[in-house]
Amino acid sequence: MDDLLQVLQPLLQPAFTLLGSPITWTEVLAFVMAVWMVICNMRVHVLAWPLAIASSLLYFLLFWNGKLYGEASLQLMFVALAAWGWWQWLRGKGEDGQSLRVRRLSPRGLGAAVLLTLLAWPVLGLFLHHQTDSTVPYWDALPTVASVLGQWLLGRKYQENWSVWVLVNIVSVALFAYKGYWLTVLLYAFFIPMSVAGWRAWQRQLLRPQATAA
Repeated sequence: MDDLLQVLQPLLQPAFTLLGSPITWTEVLAFVMAVWMVICNMRVHVLAWPLAIASSLLYFLLFWNGKLYGEASLQLMFVALAAWGWWQWLRGKGEDGQSLRVRRLSPRGLGAAVLLTLLAWPVLGLFLHHQTDSTVPYWDALPTVASVLGQWLLGRKYQENWSVWVLVNIVSVALFAYKGYWLTVLLYAFFIPMSVAGWRAWQRQLLRPQATAA
């Protein structure tokens, strides 16, 4: 990995300085693609997925270089989940055998999702604490496991993905501020109201069939 970081050093060079911290070209490119991705997600546009793959690869580079190994590993998982989500939006089927549409989780499904996340958080935190030199293993672990849940919900077009992203974004703002990734702090702070707007946009998608039926 160190050899790869050496090859990609030009992308890790500062583009400018923000609040006393250097902002690399990697962070700038990832920022632009991530904003574009969320806008596409709000509009339920399939272009969101290739943008997610590109931004995740850039953030992997940024976070690994900054020793945020949980967040870095999450980006590789995002690449795999984005490829899966891309296929789901193009070819996936719901329980009724029809093409996926925006929908809500059942109470049982919501409870299972929350329970699995709460169980996975300390397990990953312990792993990062004992197996890596992460300086914030448990705070690194929380948005990591919650993001996996959010990505799965997004891929299956469950509206609840947006509430998960609100939590992930709030925690990530604090985490990235601690590491001095100020452009990414601004990005995730911007993602909070965008996630609320995404919830509302998908709520309109849910209400549209009812209005048509009426």
